[in-house]
Amino acid sequence: MSDPTRIQIPAEIRNESIRTFVEEWVGVTEPDRSELVSATDDARLLGEALTAGELLPAGKGRYYARSHPKDTARSEERTVVATSDPADRGRYNNWQPASEVKPVITERMRGASRGKTMYVVPYLMAPPGTPLAAYAAGVELTDDRTVVLQMIRMARVGLEHFDGLTDPDFFVRGVQVTGDPDSLRHGTPEDARLFATIADERTILHYGSAYGGNALLGKIAHGLRQASYDGYTSGKFLAEQFLLLGIRDLETGITTHVCGGFPSASGKTNLAMTLPPDALGKRYRVDFYGDDIAWMWIDDDGRLRAINPENGAFGVAKDTNERTNPTAMAAIAEDSGTIFTNTAYNHLTGEVWWEGLTPEPPAAVDGWLDWTGTPIGARGPDEQDASWAHPNSRFTIPLAQIPNLAADAADPAGVVIDAIIFGGRTRDREPLIRAIDDLTAGVYDGLTLGAEATFAAEGVDGQLRYDPMSMRPFFSYSEGRYAQHWLNVLGQSTTLPAFAHVNWFQRDPEDGHYFWPGYRENLRALNWLMRYRAGDAHGHTTPVGVIPTAEELDLAGLNIAAGDLDRLLRIDTTRWIEEAQHRQEHLQSLPDVPREIWDAHQSLSAALTAQAASADNERP
Repeated sequence: MSDPTRIQIPAEIRNESIRTFVEEWVGVTEPDRSELVSATDDARLLGEALTAGELLPAGKGRYYARSHPKDTARSEERTVVATSDPADRGRYNNWQPASEVKPVITERMRGASRGKTMYVVPYLMAPPGTPLAAYAAGVELTDDRTVVLQMIRMARVGLEHFDGLTDPDFFVRGVQVTGDPDSLRHGTPEDARLFATIADERTILHYGSAYGGNALLGKIAHGLRQASYDGYTSGKFLAEQFLLLGIRDLETGITTHVCGGFPSASGKTNLAMTLPPDALGKRYRVDFYGDDIAWMWIDDDGRLRAINPENGAFGVAKDTNERTNPTAMAAIAEDSGTIFTNTAYNHLTGEVWWEGLTPEPPAAVDGWLDWTGTPIGARGPDEQDASWAHPNSRFTIPLAQIPNLAADAADPAGVVIDAIIFGGRTRDREPLIRAIDDLTAGVYDGLTLGAEATFAAEGVDGQLRYDPMSMRPFFSYSEGRYAQHWLNVLGQSTTLPAFAHVNWFQRDPEDGHYFWPGYRENLRALNWLMRYRAGDAHGHTTPVGVIPTAEELDLAGLNIAAGDLDRLLRIDTTRWIEEAQHRQEHLQSLPDVPREIWDAHQSLSAALTAQAASADNERP
């Protein structure tokens, strides 16, 4: 057994607050040693991980990791937000009292890092010098080397990032302890995993996982849950699960910036990394800023600005290919430093593969192992259709590897936001795009954002699974106060961004084909929104917003059936009246919903009813 009193704290740590934090948790977790790391240690740590078998080579300058078979995704049912104020309880944040949670997780961590190295990872979740830098500093302690390597790709890692801070003692304290995966009793009533953001103490304690959002504490726990709480309590900013991109008009030289929230499987990453369609490629360029998180604030001139706090991308591999996301494919090429996790892997060639990379798996199965390490060639007849890669398999890359990364992506001043969009996968009801002219109506639309899931199995066919602002898994305080905070922050703006709702997924109910081709063609809808905001397009008004006319959409080079286009640019009032009722039920389930949001809902419902009555009166 290690003696925590004899563990040497790295001498380079001169910040007394950091030393005290490290000493406290080394005493709890009892590792054999501790080590301070920075981004400059990447090559050494990669070599050590390869030697130890924690990583495998996946082609030149790329690496492969395989997690424990039961540790493959975020575990929302084991994730809590803990504070000392019961008013922070929301519908979705799984709030618990900090006084109960902290002792429980501390005891589970006690002695759990024996025999391991505890890595000290100082990081900054923002470009240095940003107005929000005070909220971006963090120190993660982790007993897993692969977690360190992924943090180096996802954040700005190094103690030097604390040098420019106004108060280097004000930082998020995070501890990630892996535990023994075989003894954690995953999915049982005795499941020992616990992931807690103790928001009012700015402390993150995660026990029982070395995977993704459970272990990369700077990403979701700090970048979303903690930052959202900090933004609310300070009154200064918003932290959202939003993409961030720029659209540059090469003729005028003007760049417009768009951010927005999309629930899972609604096209967020593909849109963030999109390229212009071939027919528009000489006129426009799309710049990538971020695919997952945006922090937003009002600047001294009353404009909404945003940064991507991350320094990398943690992308889902499934269905990523040259057609759906050529930008990602270029980013994960050889010499990119990519770490693949839980894809299929060929131990003879170092190749990786996942469902959707090619239409069919490799024909020759020699050397191929599935995501659990089982040889594909050893599968029995009843296993032939099983996935080779885990559906949540990932690639981790530094932002610098993304070929269309914006030149100003690391500008500490951020970029001015011209539009905020919401989008969910829906087969009907939602048109291609609808502009929303009012701030409260825009916030209402975000609060009632949803996407269709496996509703037939759940007995609610056609209804949405509501995911407010796409933040459902990441709320740190109540949803109603969250909506009020949005109104308060954006209410300070002298130049509001445009709001809009987009939907690339309308389908023909008879043959199931998509009305809109999606992917790179989605830029056409965003371009219309920018022209509408500038007063160069007017659309037609509906109860749910302003929808483009067919003539206003730039469809050059796009072959789309007139009937499909017509369906994309109109609404089904009857279905929207049904949806309004579901939205009312959703809002009633949320605590503290502001009066203004209820008023926006009533206005929508009244406008839909009036349109339905008008249509009835027009019938012969």
